[in-house]
Amino acid sequence: MTIKSDLWLRRMADEHQMISPFLPELVREVNGNRIISAGLSSYGYDMRLADDGFRIFSSVYGAEIDPKKFDEKSLIEPEIHTSEDGAQYYLLPPHHYGLGVTVETFKMPRNITGVALGKSTYARAGLLVNTTPLEAGWTGRLVVEIGNLANLPLRVYVNEGIGQILFFESDENCSVSYEDRGGKYQGQTGLTYAKV
Repeated sequence: MTIKSDLWLRRMADEHQMISPFLPELVREVNGNRIISAGLSSYGYDMRLADDGFRIFSSVYGAEIDPKKFDEKSLIEPEIHTSEDGAQYYLLPPHHYGLGVTVETFKMPRNITGVALGKSTYARAGLLVNTTPLEAGWTGRLVVEIGNLANLPLRVYVNEGIGQILFFESDENCSVSYEDRGGKYQGQTGLTYAKV
């Protein structure tokens, strides 16, 4: 199994729609303003946080979080803010955890697995992005789990990079893919909560 390059990722996006919409280069500026990088890098893809479906865990309406019986009342939808340069962001309170969803939809072939990781720009500001697999045969928008480890509120920008995905290709197809086994998060198009 090998990590795949930018050339391979361009080809897979074009021929197999593995990433859609696809930014074929690393974007660091939009309309003259610097952004947290998004798009194709040397050996990965910087996924973007969408402006729909962001929620923060809160004790305001929920008493506990049970992954076996997930109660949507444990989540609140924060206000979206606009900075002076027009960038939009959510404010993640100190020591809080949130769920978001990517702009991109991923369509993983049965011999490809991806691993989503955090970006160093956010890590240096105190944001933890949970490591998440994109299993062979999985299709959907990726739910991104993030935590603010800092003692201050942290801006989480939408339509900018939130994490990077590394892609690995096997020399053979798996015998049972995520799709074959009827994975519970198959085909998610928006924020999907914990399921058993």
